[in-house]
Amino acid sequence: MAEFELNGKAVSVEVDAGTPLLWVLRDDLGLTGTKYGCGIAQCGACTVHMNGEATRSCLLPIEDVHGARVTTIEGLGQGGLHPVQELWLKHQVPQCGYCQSGMIMAAAALLSENPNPSDEDIMARMTNICRCGTYSRVRAALEEARGGNRMGAPA
Repeated sequence: MAEFELNGKAVSVEVDAGTPLLWVLRDDLGLTGTKYGCGIAQCGACTVHMNGEATRSCLLPIEDVHGARVTTIEGLGQGGLHPVQELWLKHQVPQCGYCQSGMIMAAAALLSENPNPSDEDIMARMTNICRCGTYSRVRAALEEARGGNRMGAPA
């Protein structure tokens, strides 16, 4: 059994200890905003926050999540849109949208840790893959976030 905090609420799941967090979220807890992309933690579609850090959930065994704080895209805004989500809409970042929840979670974690990231910080931390190629829009949204310093709330 794994017990952890999910989007601000205590949860407990009884699954095999090696089951990846992604599948627990989607199959056992019904939260389908976190996506399966590559299955090898490279594309970032499965990104969630664990204890405030962007974490790829497709290979993370649930036993390693016990006692942690997990936030998914469903819990990011806590009753409204998170500032990153607002910027995503403003800059029309999504195309097909498949990578967007992971991309938003990575951006929110980056800006929570560093509200004024350098270009190098952005390049180093935003490693999610977008098959539609919306990187220039992602970059514009992050540059506006950096300039406006709108990310006061922790992720």
